[in-house]
Formats: sequence, structure tokens, C-alpha cells
Amino acid sequence: MKLISWNIDSLNAALTGESDRALLSRKVLDKMVKENADIIAIQETKLSSKGPTKKHMASLENYFPDHIIAWRSSVEPARKGYAGTLFLYRKSLSPLITYPEIDAPSPMDCEGRIITLEFDNFFVTQVYTPNAGDGLRRLAERQVWDKKYANYLATLDAKKPVLATGDYNVAHKEIDLAHPSANRRSPGFTDEERHGFTQLLNKGFTDTFRYIHGDISGVYSWWAQRSKTSKINNSGWRIDYWLTSNRIADKIIKSDMIDSGSRQDHTPIVLEIDL
Repeated sequence: MKLISWNIDSLNAALTGESDRALLSRKVLDKMVKENADIIAIQETKLSSKGPTKKHMASLENYFPDHIIAWRSSVEPARKGYAGTLFLYRKSLSPLITYPEIDAPSPMDCEGRIITLEFDNFFVTQVYTPNAGDGLRRLAERQVWDKKYANYLATLDAKKPVLATGDYNVAHKEIDLAHPSANRRSPGFTDEERHGFTQLLNKGFTDTFRYIHGDISGVYSWWAQRSKTSKINNSGWRIDYWLTSNRIADKIIKSDMIDSGSRQDHTPIVLEIDL
């Protein structure tokens, strides 16, 4: 099975925009089509509470005609057009789809952050983890989220093996970002967030990229848009992950990044596993 995950940073902009960045986004979509994945997880769709429009659906069906779409958007009292997640899964698959709430601090459960696909022998779940925010204003709530989410994954894992993916908004170790010393209290690299991710892994999950590649350095999944040279200089962070239950880690074949060219922000990540 092949699976891809990508924080797209606005599905509408990627599918209908005409800016240089939108064109770069569509080149990434073209690459994803060639990958011919069974399941594609998309984060930060930024769609309205009504989800994809007819134009969005037609565009997605043009890119991925063999896939079915499941989506979740931010709803009140959360901000409109914020966060949001979406799955594309092959028509030959028949998952049970759930839209979990994890008793997170309000309004995080209303921000469309988790979708789970249940199959006969495993789960595939994606998450768009809340950012701690400028000035770490949301760090306390983020720490609660991390605990609640880890407990949710453990609940799934108690039933059957789990493949979990998404934008986790944390670089776990110093090797996971280009400039650790300069980012000690930056959102995504605080001791608190890193500890939260460690605690998640300690519940029985494997970081598939490290499992395959070990302590390779200089490989990232996100480069800041605010810096024009972040991608050129590879001043990136690895904050997007494919995780698996420990007991199926030996079935991992590939875990890597898909080259997004000169487009900054997130790059898609791919997992191949023998299930």
C-alpha cells in the first residue's frame, strides 16, 4: 500500500488560484498523481463549513478519478475557513469513516483536525495538530491536545494497528531542523512540544522516516514562506510524519519526502508499507 500526506495550505488556492505559488502547488499535485497512491491525506484545506465546492470536487476528480473524497472543515465556534482535513482513498477500498473529537480545549475539536479511516485489519488516521501560535500563546492548550491525541491513538492501537500521519507541528529532535539553537522557544520546537511527541511515540508508535533512514540530517518537510531563501538554503524543519504502530514497523518499505521543487511551505510525504 502507498500513502501520501500533504499540508496543502489552502485547497482552494491550489486548485483555482493563478498566482505563481498556485501554479507551483499544481505541479506538486501532478507529481502526486504520478505516485498513484492508494490513500492521500490533505491538511489545512481552509475550506468553508460546507466543504469542497462543485468546482473543487471536479478538479479533485480530474486529478484523482479513481478516488473517493472524505472531508472535514472548521465549524462554529471555531474560525471559518481555518484548518480542515481531507482524505482521498481508492474506490476499491471501503473504510468506515469517523470524524473524532478528543475532548480538546475549545474550539480545537471544531477545527476539522482529525479524520480516521477504519479498515478490517488497520486504521489510517490523519491530523493537523494545532500550532502553539505567535508568542506561544496557545502552548498550554497545545500541551493538552498532545496528551488527548496520544490517548486517542493508543485507543485505536488497542483495537488494531495504526498508520497515523499529518502535520504534527513539531520538530522532534535537534536533527529535525536546520537551526535548533536559534529556535529553542519557537513554536514547534519548545521542550514542551517535543516532550509531547516523545510521549506519543512511547505509547507504541514508530517514526517511519527515522526507522528507514536513521540519523540522516538535512532532510526536511517544511520551509518558511516568510524567508525567500529558506528552501534555497535548506533552512527547513521536519514537522510532517508517517507513524505506525510498533508491531507493524517491520512492514515499512519506504518513508520519504516527495520533492516539491521551488515551492516553499510543506512538501508531501510518502509511505509504502506491506499490509
